[in-house]
Amino acid sequence: MRMLRASFFGSMAAILCAVALLALSAVAVVTKTHAAAPLLTEAASRYVATGTAASAASRAYGPSGYHLLKKIPLGGEGFWDYLTFDPATRRLYISRGTKVVVLEVDSGKTVGEIPNTEGVHGIALAPEFNRGFTSNGRAGTMTIFDLKTLQVIGSAQAGTNPDAIIYDPSSKRVFAMNGRSKNATAIDAATGNVVGTIPVDGKPEFAVADGAGNVYVNIEDKSEEQRIDSQNLKVTATWPLAPCKEPSGLAMDTAHRRLFAGCDNKMMAVVDADSGKVVATPEIGEGVDANAFDPELQYAYASNGESATLTVVHEDTPDKYSVVENVPTQAHARTMALDPKTHQVFLVTADFGATPAATADNAHPRPTMVKDSFVVLIFGK
Repeated sequence: MRMLRASFFGSMAAILCAVALLALSAVAVVTKTHAAAPLLTEAASRYVATGTAASAASRAYGPSGYHLLKKIPLGGEGFWDYLTFDPATRRLYISRGTKVVVLEVDSGKTVGEIPNTEGVHGIALAPEFNRGFTSNGRAGTMTIFDLKTLQVIGSAQAGTNPDAIIYDPSSKRVFAMNGRSKNATAIDAATGNVVGTIPVDGKPEFAVADGAGNVYVNIEDKSEEQRIDSQNLKVTATWPLAPCKEPSGLAMDTAHRRLFAGCDNKMMAVVDADSGKVVATPEIGEGVDANAFDPELQYAYASNGESATLTVVHEDTPDKYSVVENVPTQAHARTMALDPKTHQVFLVTADFGATPAATADNAHPRPTMVKDSFVVLIFGK
């Protein structure tokens, strides 16, 4: 490098050079400190420019800001499965074995229960008909209740061990995924009448509707995704999810046609909802049983019961994803619900003691739940 002359311009050049070196050093320090928070790529910057993400092109994805806002003790007996949140009423519906507990999340008060839901797994809401529906696994039925009064107004027959249950606004039908009979039962949301049964490829787990006439369901034992025509009640596609194994939770970005399946082998399979192609597999925690997607923040979530984390994944572009953070939660908090307005995430869990010894009648006993330890966890920014 040639020596600079001691002139005004030379001095200015030296100063500018020193400033540039300092800036480069600062960038190097920041990059080293935040190596887990990748910068937006050029493609991601274009994605931001379309208005589908709120961050500026220069933003680096760092901690999500999610933390525990509130812990609401509910106590009581009974294991749990799916949660469903109604943003309009701020009510959280919690399955509790033989009943559904309805919590007003802002006040932290229980406002009612839907009783006699033997082996309840999930809750679906059809606000346009003022109706809610539960999938009762042991009873093989669906309970129908009034959303305002929470009074039971009817029931419908499902298959064997109905598990996940969703409402499809396109067909105005409710779909219960029957785990043991390996099919889905469709009922008319307005009348409660069964309109058909759709055979699927194996054990159906969670499902989502795209609002355009398609219902997607994880086939857990085959590690597949199946697409159902919600109007004609037939399977229209079957896609392998490899390398994903045993998918459980499922969510969808309807705008960009992407499915988010939570896999037992600690990954989130991101699937093109039209081609069935697995486009990404960001790493998540262990023991996932639910997923959610926030269209405003462009966040996909996975609740991981065994690792006691909430994995937050950012959709940089429809085919590129960055793990933002694994937020510490609490052991066994494996299912969740999302409020898309406040961006709050709701989880439930309890404390457990020792696992009883296996018997002839119960070869795989569950650990004993500590009395009155059941809680609702509210996470937010």
